[in-house]
Amino acid sequence: MTRSKVVLVPFPFEDLSTIKVRPAVCLTDPTGLYRHVILAFITSRIPVTLLESDVVLDSGQTDFATTGLRMSSTLRLYRLITVTTTLIRRELGELSLRIQDEVAEKLCKLFSLESAHLISKRGTRTNGL
Repeated sequence: MTRSKVVLVPFPFEDLSTIKVRPAVCLTDPTGLYRHVILAFITSRIPVTLLESDVVLDSGQTDFATTGLRMSSTLRLYRLITVTTTLIRRELGELSLRIQDEVAEKLCKLFSLESAHLISKRGTRTNGL
């Protein structure tokens, strides 16, 4: 299972001029013939003003260690990319269930899916994504 894994992957700059290997979170399991996954960008910068779709991965939280990241970071859910799993360089860790729930809720809001229901990994039904 790839969903909720923190991975290293070549991520393009916004102007597509170059790429840089960056951490990202897999939002889906591999799909299709070429095993594509949807990834969300992680930055080590914590903006002064967070966007509604941002998730702070705080090194002070007890579940931070499972991410495999070295420092507090921001998961930017509006910065998405679809890639084949062969581009994933390395797995760093995984989001905790608490963070997975926060990501699901924020993705639901981002895509205007407030009424959607999704079954989490725990098998329970949650409001939001």
